[in-house]
Amino acid sequence: MSANTAVKQPRRSELLMPAGSLEKLKIAVLYGADAIYMGTPDMSLRTKSDFTLEQVVEGIEFAHQHGKRVYLTLNLFTHNKDIEKLSEYVETVRKVKPDGVIIADPAVFTYVKERAPELELHVSTQANVCSWLSVDFWQKQGASLVVMAREVSYSELAEIREKCPDIKLETFVHGAMCMTYSGRCLLSNFMAERGANQGNCANSCRWKYKLHLQLKDGTVEELALSEENLKLFNYLLEEDFRPGELLPFEEDERGSYILNSKDLCLLPKLDDYLKIGVDSLKVEGRGKSLYYVAVVARAYRMAIDDYYRDPENWDPAPYMAELETVASRGYSLAFHDGRLTNYAHNYENTQTLAEWIFAGIIEEVRDDSFIMLVKNRLDAGDVLEFVPPNSSDILSLRLYEFEDAKTGMTAEIVNPGLQTRIRVPFSLFDQIKDKAVLKTNFTPHSVVRKEMPLTEEQWARLKMDRTTLNLEQGIGREAAYEERKVALQHAVEEGLMDRRMKSPRLGTQGCCGRGCNGCLVFWNAPEYAKARELLSKKKMGEMFDRDMREAV
Repeated sequence: MSANTAVKQPRRSELLMPAGSLEKLKIAVLYGADAIYMGTPDMSLRTKSDFTLEQVVEGIEFAHQHGKRVYLTLNLFTHNKDIEKLSEYVETVRKVKPDGVIIADPAVFTYVKERAPELELHVSTQANVCSWLSVDFWQKQGASLVVMAREVSYSELAEIREKCPDIKLETFVHGAMCMTYSGRCLLSNFMAERGANQGNCANSCRWKYKLHLQLKDGTVEELALSEENLKLFNYLLEEDFRPGELLPFEEDERGSYILNSKDLCLLPKLDDYLKIGVDSLKVEGRGKSLYYVAVVARAYRMAIDDYYRDPENWDPAPYMAELETVASRGYSLAFHDGRLTNYAHNYENTQTLAEWIFAGIIEEVRDDSFIMLVKNRLDAGDVLEFVPPNSSDILSLRLYEFEDAKTGMTAEIVNPGLQTRIRVPFSLFDQIKDKAVLKTNFTPHSVVRKEMPLTEEQWARLKMDRTTLNLEQGIGREAAYEERKVALQHAVEEGLMDRRMKSPRLGTQGCCGRGCNGCLVFWNAPEYAKARELLSKKKMGEMFDRDMREAV
């Protein structure tokens, strides 16, 4: 098959989402995954996976009922103690007929192939497949799909697709990145005696590390950095094979994060992967939250579908805006262009950040209301965003009080402890004329979010992360990066801990200008008449641009 043929007649790519629990599997299905991968903690590389074997069976049945595929992870590297479990595991899973089994260990591959020849075998990313020669090898062994190592560049992947047209290819497009080679890491084992390649990684690469200088006069006293001596030295690293290249080593009072990688996000380049027909686009994160699964699946679902509808006019911007509502360490294109750039790591901080936070999840849809399980603190005046699984229209609702779903009592502050549930009457969505739309667009397991108040340093970090991702795409300005760096450094030095939201949350005192459902000020005060007129031409909840803000 030639490259031109691959472009003209590409395979349609599936969206493959992670599920670390049965509830996450259901949310992945609801929010648009074509396929889900999961496994039990003892036989896959996730010891914290919250699946029993019985739940695996239930999960596969649920997915199949909704026309979705399920791939089971059996990608452990076997020790002697694991071998006796294989027989029971294989005999159990073959009865529920998963759509594929993900395997890394060649011996396990052969074991399953011989004992369950009807199962489709997928080669895990842990097998470190980086070339068409390796793909060809696994195809000859009987593999139907190969998961590419994260280190494979786009140009390499395109060549592999051309040379190996008759086997399915899968590649990671989103999620946390390991600082080492496709997870082949011993740092966690050494630092915490937790096996990184058995799914029990302690994330030692993301810890903070302090630099100390030791005197060379024969004494054993250690010279720790302090306010008195901190500015007396420049701290430089020299790598063995780059003599003379002295790399600055910097830290603040919290330490340094010299091994901390940003998160992978290939959505800005997603059209490249769709053009060549990569069979499966994989999202990392079996240990991530329900909110992560829902929003990331939704963003990639919309991006993929919109590309197939109109590839010539496809633009990643609206989907990136949605991904930015999920906490990350900053996004990077990673190995897309062949090598990591200096923007792909975050040396100053390992915290995940976003402008938004998980507010709750709809557990029940009644005839006249939602019952929402609260996941984070809610305050009177907060605007909640209801994120629909099957519509692009997000609904905003300002709440001045919260009704306890069990007692009917109201409060101005709600905390998430003790499985707190609130009732959200449909009547509060005062700008929705047909309330039946609420029941149609929102089902149980739909997620709700709210804006997150951040410090000036955190806001500066988010701006820096967006700038570096632009630079990786070749659409940013180096001058902007320098400006962001200065602003971040200033915010760090100021150390202000006051928090603010991106858009004002004035509650009963005023209006943020978004025209939210339930906003008594915006929809009734005469001073907002011009703003209401302008907003009528926009979608519900859409932010004002500069001209519209002047009308508020």
